[in-house]
Amino acid sequence: MVGTEDTPGGKASPNPQNLRPSVFHSIKFFVLCHSLLQLAQLMMSGYLKSSISTVEKRFGLSSQTSGLLAAFNEVGNTALIVFVSYFGSRVHRPRLIGCGAILVTLAGVLMTVPHFISEPYRYDHTSPADMPQDFKASLCLLSTKAPASASSNSSCSSYTEVRHLAVVGIMFTAQTLLGVGGVPIQPFGISYIDDFAHNSNSPLYLGILFAVTMMGPGMSYGLGSLMLRLYVDIDRMPEGGINLTSKDPRWVGAWWLGFLISAGAVALAAIPYFFFPKEMPKEKQELRFRRKGLAVSDPPVSKGEDSSSEQSPAESLEKKDNLAQMAPDLTVIQFVKVFPRVLLRTLRHPIFLLVVLSQVCMSSMVAGMATFLPKFLERQFSITASYANLLIGCLTIPLAIVGIVVGGILVKRLRLGPMHCGSLCLLGALCCLILSTPLFFMGCSSHQIAGISHQPGTQPGLELFPGCMESCSCPSDDFNPVCDSSTRVEYITPCHAGCTSRVVQEVPDKSQVFYTNCSCVAGGGPVPAGSCDSACSHLVLPFMILISLGAALASVTHTPSFMLILRGVKKEDKTLAVGIQFMLMRVLAWMPSPVIHGSAIDTTCVYWAQSCGRRAVCRYYDHDLLRNRFIGLQFFFKIGALACFALILAILRQQDKEEKTKATIPNPGLQQQLLASEAKKEPEESRV
Repeated sequence: MVGTEDTPGGKASPNPQNLRPSVFHSIKFFVLCHSLLQLAQLMMSGYLKSSISTVEKRFGLSSQTSGLLAAFNEVGNTALIVFVSYFGSRVHRPRLIGCGAILVTLAGVLMTVPHFISEPYRYDHTSPADMPQDFKASLCLLSTKAPASASSNSSCSSYTEVRHLAVVGIMFTAQTLLGVGGVPIQPFGISYIDDFAHNSNSPLYLGILFAVTMMGPGMSYGLGSLMLRLYVDIDRMPEGGINLTSKDPRWVGAWWLGFLISAGAVALAAIPYFFFPKEMPKEKQELRFRRKGLAVSDPPVSKGEDSSSEQSPAESLEKKDNLAQMAPDLTVIQFVKVFPRVLLRTLRHPIFLLVVLSQVCMSSMVAGMATFLPKFLERQFSITASYANLLIGCLTIPLAIVGIVVGGILVKRLRLGPMHCGSLCLLGALCCLILSTPLFFMGCSSHQIAGISHQPGTQPGLELFPGCMESCSCPSDDFNPVCDSSTRVEYITPCHAGCTSRVVQEVPDKSQVFYTNCSCVAGGGPVPAGSCDSACSHLVLPFMILISLGAALASVTHTPSFMLILRGVKKEDKTLAVGIQFMLMRVLAWMPSPVIHGSAIDTTCVYWAQSCGRRAVCRYYDHDLLRNRFIGLQFFFKIGALACFALILAILRQQDKEEKTKATIPNPGLQQQLLASEAKKEPEESRV
């Protein structure tokens, strides 16, 4: 036993310990490096979700396209995860982790390229290039009789369309590389720690690793909140400055800067991996503090995170050794032959199939909310993108982490069996569903917008105030909203309000733009620039508290549902079952869910911006329809998870009854033997 602890793989390695002491031969230093790397990687992976509405505005994307973009990193990840898991024990794991991190860094840098190859952002497309934006083009100029579409046609060319396609293609390529680069990081890191850490220390190290990395998504929303306060062209500001605030619907934040910061963090975290050895001496000393507590917590941690056996550490070590011996002997052809048989055997297990379906429903809910909740908050409650990200990063993500931890503690402390794990999952899903019901009613209808019908799919027409701006010849593709606060009517541009003059009022920190002499406004104005504020802005905090509590209760089901899988399949199939579980969750939830949510959001649009004859970004949504369809999709997935957990509990109860029945009724085989022996004795007695 001492020999195996000192010499992993049966190889003596005295030199690294005695002749060349180095931090790169310390598993504790590897845990520190890997925690920082996974933190930076998850921060980059989640950053696009925090700035999805900004990217839509900047490049004229629909929610369906942006949802597909957000989900595209799962494509490269899913395509390679099986092969990486198979070849994992045959490669230099630290170096491959480092190479994956470099690929993630390149993906982050590539995501910023569209900003640098695009022209500076012009929030007023009708102003001449050599004039300040918002100068006169948005005003009602009675002498101008040019056709409304002239400005749109003049800015369109084949070069513009090619550049747009190139920008979108670059972002999709970057997302694919981000998924491919992330493939080796987590599985190789976990297996490396488990191989060379002391058997009693491994659960603690993995717990530290997951505790640190769970902060990554929260940090991505925090980073998004900071970056989106800065103007997108902060590196090339116009000479006259800009007359925009972050509350203006045309505001675009510095979305690209967060990718550069995240890429730099990943690049720095990748450097140490090229100095770690392929194998290091196995850790000899067990950490002494709270030794009894660690011993108790060993099985749940290994079950939940490292996909190892739920039995004792000795059994998990024996299983690990068996797998290590079997892996080099299997060729790719043998692996392909064995895989379908084990896959079918695993999928035929009802508990496994239902747990995976429940996790698919939960993951679909999480993927849709993580991608589009910031945009939903912006539209529904008229808050800035920065504030929406701040709320999610400070409320929803921390409470979801607390929910995962509480679920693990309940399973460990109460020593929950499969039946009680199923009950805990059912209770968590039910409470989450109940908390989401009031969300349907927390919002208000869209305010009145002059010239736009609140029926999705219809083209804007001049239903309201038809005669007040007929002589203005307003450009059709301009967007510079103004709000008549007295009647809560919003106009797409000052021209549509019939305004002929513009006044800039200087205040200490910013300048406020007003438009006057407006023929469509009672009294002629003045009207301030910007959209009308929502009448429901005060509901954003109660809404977020309910969303966050629901996320915490849904997260409680994470660990017990994972335990149902590990305790429900055969011992030799557990590792593959966990791999199949994550693959199905990616294919059925993380890839399609953002696209489904984006498509549902697009159906609630009432006014699309046009760019060179194609539909670009949505300017206005029907708020009631948006709320009902977005929350309704979440509700649908929660009902699906609840139904799966209810079926799981019913099957577990049936199995429990059958086991009790078998325990109380004697063995049928013994009964038959007794009856046969009695039947033989009766003729003998009659003969006597």
